[in-house]
Amino acid sequence: MGTLRGVSGFERSGNPETTVHIGVLALQGDFERHLVMLNSLGHLGVSAIAVKTPAQIELCDGVIIPGGESTTVGKLMVRYGVDEAIRRRAAEGMAVFGTCMGMIVLAKEIEGSDQFRLGLMDMTVRRNAFGRQVDSFEADLDIASIGEPPIRAVFIRAPFITDLRGSAKAIATLDTGEVVMVRQGNLLAAAFHPELTDDTRVHEYFVSMATTGHVASRK
Repeated sequence: MGTLRGVSGFERSGNPETTVHIGVLALQGDFERHLVMLNSLGHLGVSAIAVKTPAQIELCDGVIIPGGESTTVGKLMVRYGVDEAIRRRAAEGMAVFGTCMGMIVLAKEIEGSDQFRLGLMDMTVRRNAFGRQVDSFEADLDIASIGEPPIRAVFIRAPFITDLRGSAKAIATLDTGEVVMVRQGNLLAAAFHPELTDDTRVHEYFVSMATTGHVASRK
């Protein structure tokens, strides 16, 4: 039998008990590169689609919020009800990964701004913390949870974290001390763009988080 695609958009192939469904929020921003990387991880049981509606998010084991323009994405999330769907599913244990702009909207506090945020992670972020587009840069990050060799990270108009609270823990910092990757339970945030290199290990790490929630939800 060939692969079937259900109303959710997820492919129905293999064992549904072991398939991990990852959605990439596709309201605005560079979501396609995340999809390409996730779809290269089929050997890990990953099924990935672009998601735009609460109904699609309800079926996800994990959701990635990609880079983009945080004010625009915030307005669209509210308009389509995606914000409440992500909050509800995250509370139920769904894994959520925010990259660059996604890290901003996951934070409870954004320096100097009252803009929209999901407010799921106990951290404060600073927008455009390294400067403008022309100030974009790359750096090698040692991430113990992922292992050697270092991750080559691409920073484009990137934020960084200025304060962590509660159970939010830094898992990557620059040599200059800025915190650029954080985990808090089933929530993950990175100031950089892991989809812009050929290294799949950050996405694999997130898939492992989503897999843990997937298994737990079926016990």
